[in-house]
Amino acid sequence: MSEDIGIDLGTTTIIAYNKGKGIVLREPTVVSIDKNTNNIIAYGKEAHKMLGRNPSNIEVIKPLNNGVISNFTITSKMLKYFIKKILGKKFIPPRLMICVPSQITEVEKRAVLDAANSVGAKKVYLIEEPVAAAIGAGIDISKPSGNLVIDIGGGTTDIAVISIGGSVVSTSIKVAGNKFDESIIKYVKKKYKTLIGERTAENIKTTIGCAYPREETKTIKVIGRNLDSGLPTEIELNDSEILKILLPDALKIVDAVKSTIEKAPPELVEDISDKGIYMTGGGSMLYGIDKLIQESIGINVMIAQDAISCVAIGTGKALDNLDALDTKSLIK
Repeated sequence: MSEDIGIDLGTTTIIAYNKGKGIVLREPTVVSIDKNTNNIIAYGKEAHKMLGRNPSNIEVIKPLNNGVISNFTITSKMLKYFIKKILGKKFIPPRLMICVPSQITEVEKRAVLDAANSVGAKKVYLIEEPVAAAIGAGIDISKPSGNLVIDIGGGTTDIAVISIGGSVVSTSIKVAGNKFDESIIKYVKKKYKTLIGERTAENIKTTIGCAYPREETKTIKVIGRNLDSGLPTEIELNDSEILKILLPDALKIVDAVKSTIEKAPPELVEDISDKGIYMTGGGSMLYGIDKLIQESIGINVMIAQDAISCVAIGTGKALDNLDALDTKSLIK
């Protein structure tokens, strides 16, 4: 009997759900390679530790960009490594359900399917991220009733109106967690003439970042490299200045939500107005982004429990309900 594994193959993190066991893997989507031999040195957490600290002979690669595969060979090897890690020595070809952005192209879908099939999977299925997120959040999507889900990941924000097991209308934009980090890096470089890395930017975002004014002022001290002297320098940032930097990106997500609602049938919009909007994904944890969307659109917004794992959980559970889903699949 084959194993069932649901995989949230994210730009930043890969999360896997194994039926009967729950979340069995949570690793950064990062691989490090020895440039001299072209051999892979480390995957996931071990490779992530090298990010920004690697010597010239070691390259740290993120094989996914904006939710899609940018390096097929590395992604295939990474998937194979993690699936073997999940299944252990007794490798039985698993059934895989992998989530993809809602506006992914046919070429990009084929790349995901080929990478998954290279692992030796028994069957491979694809599911749109918002649909998986809805299932993981405990929403009954089988009924003829509208549900609006916003999944803010690392590379993309996926928004969909879901009814009767599938997306009625959907939108995917390349504004999400990584874009927030990039905006912080650019701001610190321009305002303070200081260069900081991705990990520092993410720490700033999670500690004092916000998309809506905080009730109390928060500050953080970080160390970067001064661009004039080339030496380490400490700077102090506060939540108000980070809000100004992140708000334009957050408002792009608001606009995408509005656009998705405008394209939905009136009956489903009425359902959404009654039930509210569900948010999932790591990006939904940015302070105040739920308040910003709620205030801008006028519909109640709820962040799902265990928002970061919702997509992986829903992807795994979807394998038990294939008949009820409008899921594009391919059998090896």
